[in-house]
Amino acid sequence: MSEPVHTDKAPAAIGTYSQAVKASRTVYLSGQIPLIPGTMDLVDGSMEEQVRQVFSNLSAVAEAAGGNLGCAVKLTVYLVDLADFATVNAVMETFFTVPYPARAAVEVSALPKGARVEVDAILVLSD
Repeated sequence: MSEPVHTDKAPAAIGTYSQAVKASRTVYLSGQIPLIPGTMDLVDGSMEEQVRQVFSNLSAVAEAAGGNLGCAVKLTVYLVDLADFATVNAVMETFFTVPYPARAAVEVSALPKGARVEVDAILVLSD
């Protein structure tokens, strides 16, 4: 059985999906773009600020599911420009510690609402 996860501390879903779905001890977090939860506006700032907002949003959903980003076992990073990859790494160092989650990064032609970055995650909650 699975159950949806929702928090007002992260942007509301902008389509037919849940912020996350919890299945036993595994939580699948939907992709987050740099939306400000209260306004649903994209962060109007540097790429670093945008990536920081993405990970803040993911963190809020992880907490609503009963975990935190330290429970992440897999991330997928979607970038409109792979030249921003170093920025993602720098921001990740402030949200994660060793052992880091597995990760894939791909360049895409476009993201929802004109975002430049999106990240989804898989968590495994401790017993």
